[in-house]
Amino acid sequence: MKQVQLKPNPATTYQTIEGFGASGAWWAQFVGGWPEETRREIMRLLYDKEHGLGMGIYRYNVGGGSKETNRGNFHNQNRKASSFLNADDNGYDWTRDAEAVWCMKEAVANGADEVVLFVNSPPERWTRSGLTKGKYFLCANLPRKNELKFTTYMLDVTEHFLAQGVPVKVLSPINEPFGPWIDKLAGQEGCHYRAHGVRRLLRTFALEMDKRPALQGMMLSGAEMNDLRYMNKTYTRAVLGDKTVRTRVDGIDVHGYVLKPLAWRKGKDVKRRFRRWMDKKYPGVLIRMSEWTEMQGGRDYGMISALTLANEVWEDLTIMDVVSWQKWIAVSEVDYSDGLIYVDQDKQTFDIPKRYYAYGQFTKFVPRGAQRIAISGVPDNLQAVAFKCDTHTAVILINHTDSPIELSLGNGRAQFYETNAGKSLQQSEIDLAGFSIAAKSVNTVIIHA
Repeated sequence: MKQVQLKPNPATTYQTIEGFGASGAWWAQFVGGWPEETRREIMRLLYDKEHGLGMGIYRYNVGGGSKETNRGNFHNQNRKASSFLNADDNGYDWTRDAEAVWCMKEAVANGADEVVLFVNSPPERWTRSGLTKGKYFLCANLPRKNELKFTTYMLDVTEHFLAQGVPVKVLSPINEPFGPWIDKLAGQEGCHYRAHGVRRLLRTFALEMDKRPALQGMMLSGAEMNDLRYMNKTYTRAVLGDKTVRTRVDGIDVHGYVLKPLAWRKGKDVKRRFRRWMDKKYPGVLIRMSEWTEMQGGRDYGMISALTLANEVWEDLTIMDVVSWQKWIAVSEVDYSDGLIYVDQDKQTFDIPKRYYAYGQFTKFVPRGAQRIAISGVPDNLQAVAFKCDTHTAVILINHTDSPIELSLGNGRAQFYETNAGKSLQQSEIDLAGFSIAAKSVNTVIIHA
């Protein structure tokens, strides 16, 4: 078997990484109420650097109030979400959503240094339909007259959590604005906005944030489109084409849900075209992948979904140059190929699939501030990405083939972590002059120099 010679090149640099994370919707609102030992262990597995994945970003869903009113069609009752707004706009009830708030704070206690507050729907009573979903296709569900009310509410929520020591750094008031958020079709809270409505609302947020000293330096994100192919550029122009909005927006947040049905190469081409378009139209503007899941039914505990996740992270890092990557969702109670951890809601127990460990090959070893660097000599049957960190160089290697690959990364000894059918982030030591990665595996080499 011929040995492949790889060479990291720190002289050629790309994006600086902000971090990896996951969303707390909609599992946190029941896991946060489980027995102390179980819920704390789940949060340690996700956010503790030594014991778990060491993720740094937590996305908290500020709900629209469907849980309190019980209005709207939800096939999964866990997808109803709480609002802190009291009846008749009479102040706030901060005791609501206590379980999800606990998970957010526990993530921070375990090491998360960035919390994103994101909204699927504004509070129910301020929407045009009177629901946290619309009644008509492509009809904006937040009347213009209520935009300032919604903004004030969200900024009050933000200041409340900041006062409690939660490191809220980003507000995302709009989520997938071009989605089909009709009550009879959508299984979750959601709100349609036209592109000009996105711009207007984000401008309102930016102007109101400027009036609050506690929110200086805080950023907005948008437009969180779920499709890189259709309408994404329209909404991106709306966000980035306003000078006031740009004072609070330094990047564009995208979701990666709809590329999986495409052929593999075609999906990569979509990402390449979007990166080129951004470089041409908005040079210097960052791209963040703020939500992704496999969109595949059935629970997969093995390497198939683990390799799918690893491939997606690799593509987004190397093709779109994303500066952060956030998983939807962290914990799953359903029969779907999604969670980093699976739970049995009735028994209040959990299991860990291989995709948890595949994600850990990135999250544990690529900290905030790491810089992606070039790596040469990579053959077509191998995916590789390298990062220069403060204390080490991390090289992540993904083998999708049915055979092992013999590699060299220079000279000396290095730490080696591997995830495959028989190993889960297992650590060993290797000789950089010659080592092997297993078939269908995700691996990380840590080089201290």
